[in-house]
Amino acid sequence: MSAPASEQASGRLSGKVGVVTGAGSGIGRASALLFAREGARLVLFDRTEEVYRTVAAVEEAGGKAIAMIGDAGDEADVAAAVARAGETYGRLDIFFANAGITGGVRGGFFDATPQVWEEVLRVNLIGPFLAIKHAAPAIRDGGGGAILCTASVAGLRSGAGPAQYSASKAGVINLVQTAAQQLAGTGVRVNAVLPGLTETGMTQPLFDGARAAGKEHKIGQLNPLLRGGRPEEIAEAALFLVSDAASYVNGQALAVDGGLSSSHPTARPPGDASRPTS
Repeated sequence: MSAPASEQASGRLSGKVGVVTGAGSGIGRASALLFAREGARLVLFDRTEEVYRTVAAVEEAGGKAIAMIGDAGDEADVAAAVARAGETYGRLDIFFANAGITGGVRGGFFDATPQVWEEVLRVNLIGPFLAIKHAAPAIRDGGGGAILCTASVAGLRSGAGPAQYSASKAGVINLVQTAAQQLAGTGVRVNAVLPGLTETGMTQPLFDGARAAGKEHKIGQLNPLLRGGRPEEIAEAALFLVSDAASYVNGQALAVDGGLSSSHPTARPPGDASRPTS
């Protein structure tokens, strides 16, 4: 059920205009729906036509969005998304650079080719750089706002993704720190959200395989919440970071991972470790 128009008008993103990349599924779709519900008018960007389904869902819930097909790692396409926001809505306040890929490599470290690394870095790291490069001036000229990039807990240390993916996400974490400093005095904040294991199109085979094998209970077993995440949970963190509630948060990397990154992986102690002792 969609929120009444009066409720949307008083949302946390009321009056804001945003671009969301990777909006055709997963975290991007969940964030688009949440941002729109909170009052944002959106340009939703993806390389697949699934983005039209996201726009339809936004409109069905009473929100406003338009779709763009494009490549998040292509400068012309990213610049066009920023321009489209200005042409359609008259301003830009938010850019959520969420699109990403793993590279699809099966096997170990030495199975990936330079071409795989180049493509992953192009989309996952150069893409957010392009978002900042083109969105920051537009957001600055509108009085300030927020750029958010999707990194990953894989960017913090080994063990949460393939090498090329992990390296690209480590780059995103440093990118937002560097960009925040470069944009000093502009009123443009730049942060990263770091999802842990979350059920999206990227991780669906893992979740489906565990369920088929009767091992769903083992998903997320290394984090203290003992479960995987949902796209909607990452979207809530993204909403905070792009909203005025985070007006003093800049150059930061927020892990949303059930506590996985609070510790290096270790064997659990004997006994019922999930039950606190008195």
